[in-house]
Amino acid sequence: MGLRVIVIGGGIGGLTLALSLHQAGIAVRVYESVRNPAPLGVGINLQPSAVRELIELGLGNALACTGIATEQLSYFNKHGQLIWTEPRGLQAGYKWPQYSIHRGELQMLLLRAVRSRIGPGNFRSGLRLTAFQQDRNRVTATFRDSKSGASLSDGADILVGADGIHSTVRRHLYPAEGEPRFARQVLWRAAVEAQPFLGGRTMAIAGHFHQRAIVYPISPGSRPGFLLTNLICQVSVPRDAPPREDWSRRVPRESVLAVFGQWRLPWLDIPKLIERMRDIYEFPLVDRDPIQAWTFGRVTLIGDAAHPMQPIGSQAGSQAIIDARALTATLLSESNPLQALEHYESQRRPIMNDITLRNRRFGPEAALQLVEERAPDGFERIDDVISRQELETISTSFAAAAGLDVEAVNGRKSFVPPQRSST
Repeated sequence: MGLRVIVIGGGIGGLTLALSLHQAGIAVRVYESVRNPAPLGVGINLQPSAVRELIELGLGNALACTGIATEQLSYFNKHGQLIWTEPRGLQAGYKWPQYSIHRGELQMLLLRAVRSRIGPGNFRSGLRLTAFQQDRNRVTATFRDSKSGASLSDGADILVGADGIHSTVRRHLYPAEGEPRFARQVLWRAAVEAQPFLGGRTMAIAGHFHQRAIVYPISPGSRPGFLLTNLICQVSVPRDAPPREDWSRRVPRESVLAVFGQWRLPWLDIPKLIERMRDIYEFPLVDRDPIQAWTFGRVTLIGDAAHPMQPIGSQAGSQAIIDARALTATLLSESNPLQALEHYESQRRPIMNDITLRNRRFGPEAALQLVEERAPDGFERIDDVISRQELETISTSFAAAAGLDVEAVNGRKSFVPPQRSST
């Protein structure tokens, strides 16, 4: 009998891992605690490194129909003056695009592919992991049915925790670890159909460390000439983190307008966008401290279960996809699955720990705060405030650390040989 893998969690990382393992000829079964997954959330950016992997999984056409191929990333001060702009995706020389896409629609796209390829019986929803144990030969997981309360068990050679920032797998491995680390900022997130701004394929970030807006289109709109546009309004707060049950609570638009009501930028009227939004949700800015091991025998972690990070630099979802592909590659290259898990961790954990800590220091968006400190009232010439060399250093150092160097992404061999594709 060949290798068998249990994946805990049916999010972006877990579903990508299931598709990758199936592509590699490895038997896989996914367990998801939510009985009927729905397309929740708002926007997410997929870096070319991650888009490459989804295209090699045969999902390129679906991505192109669902998302927007981002061509430019631009940073502005709080007055809407341009600080720095850089090409993205194909425009930057990558062989693959960068996509801005609705997170929930991406998850549904992946879920449809998983059910089609590995079979609906191998995606088991409404089952919450309660425990697992392992011996020399296998790992056994126990689940509770959320509807009936019945308990059931399943065994495999490997168990992978892909169950997010509140990972049950991680909690079993680190029982003394507390709640996620709150950075004393909240994000108000929503999406609304709007007319294109800055050419219709730009991701714009305006403001500074304590208050900023991130806005970008994520899909074609329902009306001609409109795009579904993702808006994140982020602000520092003096209070403690809200309890977990309030992490995705709806907030009135008046609360957001009280903070961003004057943000009428030359290229976008943010208050006007907010006034048209019906559902605005509040999320705390959180992460977890890097840990010294992801792998314990036959059990390992990927994605937010392994390295939950602040959403800076468009990294979290993309890195979960890379985790999934890198883990599949090591399982293909190593005959001993335990050695494969250790190899996977040695490749990925140091990089992800570094990115987690860089994001706490504002990552590639550090230029925003430097300009705010040096020219809070605006500027006539950006070169009088910050040099191009300083801006380029901030951008390129993060890209290199995150594995986003154009030549490195374009030149890397495929994690999973294309001839194994079942698409």
